[in-house]
Amino acid sequence: MARKETAADAANPGRLKQIALTFKMTRKADPMIVLALAGVGIVTFGVFLAIGFLIGHPVYLGILGFLLAFLAMAIVFGRRAERAAFGQMEGQPGAAAAVLDNIGRGWTTTPAVAMNRSQDVVHRAVGKAGIVLVAEGNPNRVKTLLAAEKRKMARIVSDVPVNDILVGNGEGQVPLKKLRTTMLKLPRILTGPQVTTTNDRLRAMGDLMSNMPLPKGPMPKGMRMPRGGGPKAR
Repeated sequence: MARKETAADAANPGRLKQIALTFKMTRKADPMIVLALAGVGIVTFGVFLAIGFLIGHPVYLGILGFLLAFLAMAIVFGRRAERAAFGQMEGQPGAAAAVLDNIGRGWTTTPAVAMNRSQDVVHRAVGKAGIVLVAEGNPNRVKTLLAAEKRKMARIVSDVPVNDILVGNGEGQVPLKKLRTTMLKLPRILTGPQVTTTNDRLRAMGDLMSNMPLPKGPMPKGMRMPRGGGPKAR
């Protein structure tokens, strides 16, 4: 019992520190956050308190209004903090991977399965919707990466559906802030065991390519290194 209380006491400062850091980040990107939270809290509490005076129970409605005001402020803070976070991440390399890492249970994410010199990148997520390739970068360049990765998926797991999403704000693209929602709306086609099997096959192919032996001596002209390959340090 004492151990549980000690762990809880140690966790609380961490949570408070995280909330404080989140608030500072949000306030930096959204200077109106304090006024917005104060407005929501005061209006919610005021409405319930006024109703309490009208019906003759100001204390009870005041307490309820205080609790609901706190809840409303927490909801508004969460939404504005999320908006601020997406605003700071948008346009940054790897932003889509950060969203995919927090998509929720049932998804396995592998960041940067394909990339070019211009930092256009393709990430892979596997779930009950099948395989989803999420690309970020220049739309014209990244389409070539997507096409090559889809061909590779067709060779490895031809029986699994492959969807592709291009992150961006242009026509036919999905904004970063809507990426998670778009992924979760995809129709579920695979069962749990099929998802596990798909992940195992993809991991096995990755291990096979990373462990592929390299020829000794000069590399033959025209021969390319396997993606993700290279000799391992011993």
